[in-house]
Amino acid sequence: MALVGVLALQGSFNEHISALRRLGVKGVEIRKPAQLDSVASLIIPGGESTTMAKLAEYHNLFPALREFVKMGKPVWGTCAGLIFLANKAVGQKTGGQELVGGLDCTVHRNFFGSQIQSFEAELAVPELASKEGGPETFPGVFIRAPAILEVGPEVQVLADYPVPSDVLDSNSTIESPEEKIQSEKKVIVAVRQGNLLGTAFHPELTADTRWHSYFLKMANDVAEGASTSIIAVGVDLGLNNQPRNDLPIYRSIEN
Repeated sequence: MALVGVLALQGSFNEHISALRRLGVKGVEIRKPAQLDSVASLIIPGGESTTMAKLAEYHNLFPALREFVKMGKPVWGTCAGLIFLANKAVGQKTGGQELVGGLDCTVHRNFFGSQIQSFEAELAVPELASKEGGPETFPGVFIRAPAILEVGPEVQVLADYPVPSDVLDSNSTIESPEEKIQSEKKVIVAVRQGNLLGTAFHPELTADTRWHSYFLKMANDVAEGASTSIIAVGVDLGLNNQPRNDLPIYRSIEN
């Protein structure tokens, strides 16, 4: 399996690296544009999306990230990372934030509310279960989470979540009455479009590594026929200066 990069500006990058390690895969922290040349795929973690965007702008990462996506390399965004990958984001702070784009969808930032409104829910994940086995559901951890309101025709919906109609009505940008009727009972929380994967929740904060395995297989499919190197866990490539211990696995959130 080729080297997997994890954008390490802020947020849950260490948890993603720990999840990859549990699968026997080497993940490395990415903070500078030149480091993207050393990885075959990339995870953009959850965190505070505005802060992450400001740090990415400071390090001049946006052009390199956009080029990485355009090259067809696999990229997975979780929570704030999903916002980064979206072509359009609504519900942003004044002035908005810069986006990487590539994923044909509209994302609502903090759709599910503030930190104290974070929650965990069992999500139906038939596609994930068919590819990775295991239960037909996945424990979705939503922390100040976004939601996907609209997707383009090339986007595959992998999971959705029911919400009260009044919540969707107040956050939705859908104008067609017919579309509104069809969408008012749920929002989309996981999608795939070609080389891009997006989840509104945090798989890295659970003990279930199936989403990480799913993404690794995506990366492997893209890399088939290309020259890739196998990176053993524990090999020091000089990309991470300090060893990091695995963090405790998320169990529950007090609302």
